[in-house]
Amino acid sequence: MAWLTIDREKPIPLIRQLYTELRANILRGDWQAGQKLPSTRKLAEELKISRNVAVDAYEQLYAEGYIESRQASGYYVSAGIYLEQHARHGTDAILSISEASTDSTTSTIDFRSGVPALELFPRTTWGKIVQRVCQDAPLSAFGYGRPEGRLELRQVICRYLYRTRGVQCRPEQIVITSGATQALTLIAKVLLTKGSSVVIEDPITQDIQTIFKATGAVLQPVPTDDLGLVTEQLPGTEAHPPSFVFVTPSHQFPLGGTLPIQRRLQLIRYARETDCYIVEDDYDSEFRYDSAPISSLQGLAEERVIYIGSFSKILSPGLRLGYLVLPTELVERYQNAKWFSDLHTSTLDQLSLATFIEEGHLEKYINRVKKLYRKRRQTLVHALERTFSETRGFRILGASAGLHIVVSFAGIHFTPELLEKLSDAGVRVYPVEEHAICPGRHTDKLIIGYGNVSEEKIEEGVKRLYSVLSF
Repeated sequence: MAWLTIDREKPIPLIRQLYTELRANILRGDWQAGQKLPSTRKLAEELKISRNVAVDAYEQLYAEGYIESRQASGYYVSAGIYLEQHARHGTDAILSISEASTDSTTSTIDFRSGVPALELFPRTTWGKIVQRVCQDAPLSAFGYGRPEGRLELRQVICRYLYRTRGVQCRPEQIVITSGATQALTLIAKVLLTKGSSVVIEDPITQDIQTIFKATGAVLQPVPTDDLGLVTEQLPGTEAHPPSFVFVTPSHQFPLGGTLPIQRRLQLIRYARETDCYIVEDDYDSEFRYDSAPISSLQGLAEERVIYIGSFSKILSPGLRLGYLVLPTELVERYQNAKWFSDLHTSTLDQLSLATFIEEGHLEKYINRVKKLYRKRRQTLVHALERTFSETRGFRILGASAGLHIVVSFAGIHFTPELLEKLSDAGVRVYPVEEHAICPGRHTDKLIIGYGNVSEEKIEEGVKRLYSVLSF
């Protein structure tokens, strides 16, 4: 049957392939209403497939109403099924996605920021804990939970944050989220309305800008320098007060500055004078290489600061586990917002993470991977300095912490055309300008992540970068 295509090499079950092909013929009108279909035995013989495959495909079509069964006569096309301009891409679309993922070049070196060393995720330890939690968890863990999350995890996070970050809070002030993105979305939902304003670092992650602007809020960008937010340029207190000031004080994204205590105190005074909150995104400060992690801004003014944390960049983005530490008066509003967002974050994942932290595995893991990240950072910095040492205006920013650095090449503008040339050369880098609110200030800067890139690929990636930029 030339009109049917079955390919055993495709990553799609034969039943699904046959069903999709038959359905497409019916929808396109290749088979008219009332037309009899070949018997399952004949179909199986001609396509050289098991008869059970043909039977299951027909039964699926019958269940969905595409065909009808007539006793002792077989299957016939149902009436009213023709769909004009039906695109024949059901199986093909699925295949194209699969082929794209398997056939895409593996030679491109991707310096994406914020991705941890995925190969070091503690699978064995995590798997054993998940199994143990699943066996030992109370029945309540398998039902609907509270929007703020399991008390076990909130207690553990509370102790962990105080010990490592100086965060002052009680478990009741914590709301567990499905990653930092949901935390940001909940902040926008609770505190922002159309016409409200947000004072925000510039540049800052494009996704964060999008989340806040989607509410109709107006962004008030404040520039950043090598030390983070330039607090001297905060809007005047006589102006319409913002709903909050958004900062990444421990490791500004993307430029990498650490907000000094003088600016932190100035920011707190500003929040008190304008009666607004400070949203502190502490996205990767565990990975600090020249000193202990920086203490939180929240520890200086817990009544003013909303603290965001996540385990995506520490352990794995696939876990989708984050949290908010809230001033007491906001807790109930965020619990309600979380409830109407997705009820609650996966309970078993929460209990597994609580056990993982409580038994000391998290801090052991952080200490282990920090050694690797420090080595990869040194490899990247040395390779860049060795390769571009004679390049005028070459400068490295934000190398003291995190999983990325920023490199400035004075006189070079990373236009889409230049980025495409770099991609063609097999190296993927990310311009700071993509995250700029006020354009034109950072066209010479690149974000280069190293967390999930081996030392060999780092060396090769820098060579490819130079091959394009040295023209």
